[in-house]
Amino acid sequence: MNDLDSHDSIRAVLWRGDRLRLLDQRKLPFVEDYIDCTTAAQVAQAIRDLVVRGAPAIGISAAWGVVLAAQRGRDAVDAALPMLRAARPTAVNLMWALDRMQRRIAEGADAPALEREAQQIQDEALAANRHMGELGASLLGENVGVMTHCNTGSLATAGYGTALGVIRAGVGGGRISRVFAGETRPWLQGARLTMWELMRDGIPATLVSDSAAAHLMKSGQVQWVVVGADRIAANGDVANKIGTYQLAISARHHGVRFMVVAPASTVDMATVSGDDIEIEMRDSSELLAHSGQRTVVDGAVAWNPVFDVTPAGLIDAIVTERGVIEKPDASRMQAMFG
Repeated sequence: MNDLDSHDSIRAVLWRGDRLRLLDQRKLPFVEDYIDCTTAAQVAQAIRDLVVRGAPAIGISAAWGVVLAAQRGRDAVDAALPMLRAARPTAVNLMWALDRMQRRIAEGADAPALEREAQQIQDEALAANRHMGELGASLLGENVGVMTHCNTGSLATAGYGTALGVIRAGVGGGRISRVFAGETRPWLQGARLTMWELMRDGIPATLVSDSAAAHLMKSGQVQWVVVGADRIAANGDVANKIGTYQLAISARHHGVRFMVVAPASTVDMATVSGDDIEIEMRDSSELLAHSGQRTVVDGAVAWNPVFDVTPAGLIDAIVTERGVIEKPDASRMQAMFG
């Protein structure tokens, strides 16, 4: 089946009029638990704590955080904006959504008008995802195997997903015959979240360890790697979940094509190249323990960057709702986003 609603049953960010309800992604796949945020501070904390994650979903949640602040008055809005901006530094969608809300505030928008703006951001994001799914799936060919990394589905977005949206559309259209998900250490977003989404929506998939990716590509079972992005620079370099860069290197070596799928709001033309992207570092304890149980000898240290940068030269196509850029570089990026 190829209906847009096929394989698409999950919504992780839900507005409830006086509160923002978020599916707690830290507890998946075994517990489906929602938390209610009634203040912008609670939204910012949920973003920092990875209750909600994925660049598009972070931006949408931040927009709703502004609405919650607006319901309390202008002073609350003035305090909320910098707090929400500081929640995560790498994902440009967060800044984009807050800039859009701030423009409406400057125009004199009241709380109901800001609520309409946040809803529009979320609705536009879902429509964009479905369009990107169609565009990306059209590039795949037939009877292909696809590998993805981290989680880029409904959990990370308004719904349907970016890279996972391409997989949903490709499966729905009969183009994809094999799906592989990398586990994505240290938070296991691929193992915990992507596999949960795919299984829940009836898409057969195989989990592989991050370190098995190159061997899998060598086997010939994968023709495309399809990933999302947290920031795309003006030259086509892409910041995404740590581990993406090594997948791109392996893909190029094995003749596997590499696709990045992200909304236009992820493109940051003010950032010249990937060298200028701030890479968020998280606490080393995330690598030194598993499920709260320490797994590394006392006294050991760890280096824990959350993202890496894939050079544009390793990317075959960037897909946004505005269209497809094949073999991205500064001139092609400028032509579409300048």
